[in-house]
Amino acid sequence: MSEQRIYPKARKRFGQNFLHDEAVIADIIAAISPQPDQHLVEIGPGRGALTEWLLEDAGRLDVIELDRDLVPILQNQFNAAPNLYIHQADALEFDFKLLQQKDEKLRVIGNLPYNITTPLLFHLLDQATLIEDMCFMLQREVVERICAAPGSKSYGRLSIMIQYQCQAEQLFIVPPTAFDPPPKVESAIIYLQPRKSFLGGNVCIKTLGSLVTQAFSQRRKTIANTLKNSVSLSALEVLGIDPKQRPETLSVEQYVALAQSISA
Repeated sequence: MSEQRIYPKARKRFGQNFLHDEAVIADIIAAISPQPDQHLVEIGPGRGALTEWLLEDAGRLDVIELDRDLVPILQNQFNAAPNLYIHQADALEFDFKLLQQKDEKLRVIGNLPYNITTPLLFHLLDQATLIEDMCFMLQREVVERICAAPGSKSYGRLSIMIQYQCQAEQLFIVPPTAFDPPPKVESAIIYLQPRKSFLGGNVCIKTLGSLVTQAFSQRRKTIANTLKNSVSLSALEVLGIDPKQRPETLSVEQYVALAQSISA
Protein backbone atom coordinates (compact mmCIF):
# COMPACT_ATOMS: atom_id res chain seq x y z
CA MET A 1 0.00 0.00 0.00
CA SER A 2 2.87 2.36 0.64
CA GLU A 3 6.10 3.44 -1.01
CA GLN A 4 9.50 2.20 0.15
CA ARG A 5 10.79 4.18 3.13
CA ILE A 6 13.98 4.16 5.20
CA TYR A 7 13.50 3.68 8.95
CA PRO A 8 15.75 3.45 12.00
CA LYS A 9 16.68 -0.07 13.03
CA ALA A 10 14.51 -1.82 15.60
CA ARG A 11 15.68 -1.27 19.17
CA LYS A 12 15.94 -4.23 21.51
CA ARG A 13 15.42 -2.06 24.59
CA PHE A 14 11.99 -1.07 23.28
CA GLY A 15 11.16 -4.66 22.33
CA GLN A 16 10.54 -3.56 18.75
CA ASN A 17 9.40 -6.05 16.12
CA PHE A 18 7.74 -4.15 13.29
CA LEU A 19 4.79 -5.72 11.52
CA HIS A 20 5.09 -5.60 7.72
CA ASP A 21 3.00 -8.48 6.29
CA GLU A 22 0.07 -6.85 4.49
CA ALA A 23 -2.03 -10.03 4.53
CA VAL A 24 -1.75 -10.13 8.33
CA ILE A 25 -2.49 -6.40 8.56
CA ALA A 26 -5.61 -6.89 6.43
CA ASP A 27 -6.77 -9.65 8.78
CA ILE A 28 -6.24 -7.41 11.80
CA ILE A 29 -8.18 -4.56 10.18
CA ALA A 30 -11.01 -6.97 9.36
CA ALA A 31 -11.08 -8.12 13.00
CA ILE A 32 -11.15 -4.55 14.31
CA SER A 33 -13.55 -3.24 11.65
CA PRO A 34 -12.90 0.46 12.40
CA GLN A 35 -15.76 2.85 11.66
CA PRO A 36 -15.81 6.60 10.82
CA ASP A 37 -17.68 7.46 14.03
CA GLN A 38 -15.20 5.67 16.30
CA HIS A 39 -12.22 6.95 18.28
CA LEU A 40 -9.26 4.59 18.01
CA VAL A 41 -6.02 4.57 19.98
CA GLU A 42 -2.98 2.71 18.66
CA ILE A 43 -0.21 1.84 21.10
CA GLY A 44 3.23 1.51 19.53
CA PRO A 45 2.58 2.45 15.89
CA GLY A 46 6.26 1.87 15.09
CA ARG A 47 6.72 2.41 11.38
CA GLY A 48 3.04 3.07 10.80
CA ALA A 49 2.18 -0.14 8.92
CA LEU A 50 -1.09 -0.65 10.78
CA THR A 51 -1.65 3.09 11.24
CA GLU A 52 -1.84 3.62 7.49
CA TRP A 53 -4.70 1.16 7.15
CA LEU A 54 -6.54 2.37 10.25
CA LEU A 55 -6.61 5.93 8.95
CA GLU A 56 -8.65 4.85 5.95
CA ASP A 57 -11.70 3.99 8.06
CA ALA A 58 -11.29 5.38 11.58
CA GLY A 59 -12.82 8.62 12.78
CA ARG A 60 -10.14 9.97 15.12
CA LEU A 61 -6.91 8.05 15.62
CA ASP A 62 -4.49 8.80 18.47
CA VAL A 63 -1.17 6.96 18.44
CA ILE A 64 1.21 6.62 21.38
CA GLU A 65 4.86 6.04 20.50
CA LEU A 66 7.73 5.84 23.00
CA ASP A 67 10.61 5.97 20.51
CA ARG A 68 11.55 9.64 19.96
CA ASP A 69 13.30 8.80 16.68
CA LEU A 70 10.14 7.36 15.16
CA VAL A 71 7.83 10.25 16.07
CA PRO A 72 9.13 12.78 13.48
CA ILE A 73 9.08 10.04 10.83
CA LEU A 74 5.44 9.32 11.62
CA GLN A 75 4.64 13.02 11.59
CA ASN A 76 6.19 13.40 8.16
CA GLN A 77 4.65 10.21 6.83
CA PHE A 78 1.11 11.14 7.87
CA ASN A 79 1.30 14.94 7.72
CA ALA A 80 -1.74 15.06 5.46
CA ALA A 81 -3.97 13.04 7.81
CA PRO A 82 -6.33 15.45 9.60
CA ASN A 83 -7.72 12.75 11.92
CA LEU A 84 -4.35 11.57 13.30
CA TYR A 85 -2.84 12.77 16.60
CA ILE A 86 0.64 11.58 17.58
CA HIS A 87 1.80 11.44 21.21
CA GLN A 88 5.41 10.79 22.18
CA ALA A 89 4.84 9.06 25.50
CA ASP A 90 5.18 5.87 27.52
CA ALA A 91 1.91 3.94 27.29
CA LEU A 92 2.64 2.40 30.71
CA GLU A 93 2.24 5.84 32.29
CA PHE A 94 -0.21 7.41 29.86
CA ASP A 95 -3.52 8.82 31.13
CA PHE A 96 -6.00 7.66 28.49
CA LYS A 97 -8.67 9.93 29.89
CA LEU A 98 -6.80 12.80 28.23
CA LEU A 99 -7.89 11.39 24.87
CA GLN A 100 -11.57 10.94 25.69
CA GLN A 101 -13.98 13.43 24.15
CA LYS A 102 -17.34 13.81 25.89
CA ASP A 103 -18.57 10.37 26.99
CA GLU A 104 -17.21 8.37 24.06
CA LYS A 105 -15.46 5.04 24.54
CA LEU A 106 -12.01 4.34 23.13
CA ARG A 107 -11.07 1.37 20.98
CA VAL A 108 -7.46 0.47 21.81
CA ILE A 109 -5.23 -1.56 19.50
CA GLY A 110 -1.57 -2.28 18.99
CA ASN A 111 1.39 -4.57 18.48
CA LEU A 112 2.59 -4.63 22.08
CA PRO A 113 6.25 -5.21 23.03
CA TYR A 114 6.50 -8.56 24.79
CA ASN A 115 8.46 -7.13 27.71
CA ILE A 116 5.67 -4.78 28.85
CA THR A 117 2.56 -6.78 27.93
CA THR A 118 1.32 -7.72 31.40
CA PRO A 119 1.84 -4.37 33.18
CA LEU A 120 0.36 -2.52 30.19
CA LEU A 121 -2.76 -4.69 30.17
CA PHE A 122 -3.31 -4.02 33.87
CA HIS A 123 -2.67 -0.30 33.36
CA LEU A 124 -5.36 -0.27 30.68
CA LEU A 125 -7.78 -2.24 32.84
CA ASP A 126 -7.35 0.35 35.58
CA GLN A 127 -8.95 2.71 33.05
CA ALA A 128 -11.43 0.19 31.65
CA THR A 129 -14.43 2.51 32.05
CA LEU A 130 -12.99 4.56 29.16
CA ILE A 131 -12.54 1.57 26.86
CA GLU A 132 -14.99 -0.10 24.49
CA ASP A 133 -12.65 -2.90 23.46
CA MET A 134 -9.02 -3.82 22.80
CA CYS A 135 -7.34 -5.78 20.03
CA PHE A 136 -3.67 -6.60 20.49
CA MET A 137 -0.82 -8.53 18.97
CA LEU A 138 0.86 -10.42 21.81
CA GLN A 139 3.21 -13.33 22.25
CA ARG A 140 1.19 -16.48 21.49
CA GLU A 141 2.03 -18.02 24.86
CA VAL A 142 0.65 -14.96 26.68
CA VAL A 143 -2.57 -15.01 24.65
CA GLU A 144 -3.03 -18.70 25.46
CA ARG A 145 -2.48 -17.99 29.15
CA ILE A 146 -5.04 -15.17 29.13
CA CYS A 147 -7.67 -17.29 27.38
CA ALA A 148 -6.92 -20.56 29.22
CA ALA A 149 -9.71 -22.55 30.88
CA PRO A 150 -9.52 -24.01 34.40
CA GLY A 151 -7.66 -27.30 34.48
CA SER A 152 -5.22 -26.46 31.69
CA LYS A 153 -1.48 -26.00 32.14
CA SER A 154 -1.68 -22.42 30.87
CA TYR A 155 -4.38 -21.40 33.38
CA GLY A 156 -3.12 -19.17 36.17
CA ARG A 157 -3.07 -15.70 37.69
CA LEU A 158 -3.09 -13.86 34.36
CA SER A 159 -6.05 -15.93 33.11
CA ILE A 160 -8.10 -15.20 36.22
CA MET A 161 -7.32 -11.49 36.56
CA ILE A 162 -7.99 -10.72 32.89
CA GLN A 163 -11.06 -12.94 32.52
CA TYR A 164 -12.57 -11.46 35.67
CA GLN A 165 -12.55 -8.04 34.04
CA CYS A 166 -12.80 -8.87 30.31
CA GLN A 167 -14.23 -11.22 27.77
CA ALA A 168 -11.18 -12.63 26.01
CA GLU A 169 -10.87 -14.38 22.67
CA GLN A 170 -7.85 -15.57 20.70
CA LEU A 171 -8.46 -14.66 17.04
CA PHE A 172 -5.54 -16.02 15.01
CA ILE A 173 -1.83 -16.85 15.03
CA VAL A 174 0.81 -14.62 13.41
CA PRO A 175 4.14 -16.18 12.30
CA PRO A 176 7.54 -14.59 13.05
CA THR A 177 8.03 -13.90 9.32
CA ALA A 178 5.35 -11.18 9.50
CA PHE A 179 7.79 -8.97 11.46
CA ASP A 180 11.05 -7.11 10.97
CA PRO A 181 13.13 -8.33 12.68
CA PRO A 182 11.39 -11.72 13.12
CA PRO A 183 10.87 -12.57 16.80
CA LYS A 184 11.92 -15.97 18.12
CA VAL A 185 8.33 -16.83 19.08
CA GLU A 186 4.92 -16.91 17.45
CA SER A 187 2.45 -14.10 18.06
CA ALA A 188 -1.33 -14.09 18.26
CA ILE A 189 -4.15 -11.60 18.01
CA ILE A 190 -6.36 -11.28 21.07
CA TYR A 191 -9.68 -9.47 21.40
CA LEU A 192 -10.58 -8.11 24.84
CA GLN A 193 -13.84 -6.43 25.82
CA PRO A 194 -14.19 -4.99 29.34
CA ARG A 195 -17.19 -6.54 31.09
CA LYS A 196 -20.14 -4.39 32.09
CA SER A 197 -20.45 -6.59 35.17
CA PHE A 198 -17.48 -8.51 36.54
CA LEU A 199 -17.40 -12.30 36.29
CA GLY A 200 -18.60 -13.69 39.61
CA GLY A 201 -19.58 -10.29 41.03
CA ASN A 202 -17.78 -7.31 42.51
CA VAL A 203 -14.73 -7.69 44.70
CA CYS A 204 -11.68 -5.60 45.58
CA ILE A 205 -9.26 -6.19 42.73
CA LYS A 206 -6.26 -6.01 45.06
CA THR A 207 -7.76 -8.64 47.35
CA LEU A 208 -8.47 -10.92 44.39
CA GLY A 209 -4.98 -10.38 42.97
CA SER A 210 -3.30 -11.12 46.29
CA LEU A 211 -5.40 -14.26 46.83
CA VAL A 212 -4.72 -15.62 43.34
CA THR A 213 -0.99 -14.89 43.63
CA GLN A 214 -0.91 -16.79 46.90
CA ALA A 215 -2.89 -19.70 45.43
CA PHE A 216 -0.52 -20.14 42.49
CA SER A 217 2.68 -19.65 44.48
CA GLN A 218 2.89 -23.45 44.73
CA ARG A 219 0.81 -24.94 41.93
CA ARG A 220 1.39 -28.56 42.92
CA LYS A 221 -0.05 -28.14 46.40
CA THR A 222 -3.73 -28.29 47.25
CA ILE A 223 -5.81 -25.13 47.51
CA ALA A 224 -6.18 -25.75 51.26
CA ASN A 225 -2.39 -25.68 51.67
CA THR A 226 -1.64 -22.68 49.47
CA LEU A 227 -4.39 -20.59 51.05
CA LYS A 228 -4.07 -21.86 54.62
CA ASN A 229 -3.07 -18.40 55.87
CA SER A 230 -6.07 -16.70 54.28
CA VAL A 231 -8.98 -19.13 53.96
CA SER A 232 -10.22 -21.70 56.47
CA LEU A 233 -11.30 -25.24 55.60
CA SER A 234 -14.83 -24.38 56.67
CA ALA A 235 -14.89 -21.43 54.28
CA LEU A 236 -13.84 -23.70 51.42
CA GLU A 237 -16.56 -26.18 52.30
CA VAL A 238 -19.22 -23.47 52.53
CA LEU A 239 -18.32 -22.42 48.98
CA GLY A 240 -18.42 -26.00 47.74
CA ILE A 241 -14.68 -26.15 47.06
CA ASP A 242 -12.87 -29.42 47.72
CA PRO A 243 -9.83 -28.62 49.91
CA LYS A 244 -7.85 -31.21 47.90
CA GLN A 245 -8.32 -29.36 44.61
CA ARG A 246 -5.27 -27.91 42.90
CA PRO A 247 -5.22 -24.11 42.32
CA GLU A 248 -5.52 -24.47 38.51
CA THR A 249 -8.81 -26.37 38.80
CA LEU A 250 -10.79 -23.53 40.44
CA SER A 251 -12.87 -21.29 38.18
CA VAL A 252 -12.67 -17.51 38.07
CA GLU A 253 -16.02 -17.35 39.86
CA GLN A 254 -14.71 -19.56 42.67
CA TYR A 255 -11.69 -17.32 43.21
CA VAL A 256 -13.99 -14.29 43.27
CA ALA A 257 -16.19 -16.02 45.86
CA LEU A 258 -13.11 -16.76 47.99
CA ALA A 259 -11.97 -13.15 47.76
CA GLN A 260 -15.46 -11.97 48.71
CA SER A 261 -15.42 -14.24 51.77
CA ILE A 262 -12.16 -12.65 52.89
CA SER A 263 -13.51 -9.13 52.36
CA ALA A 264 -16.80 -9.82 54.14
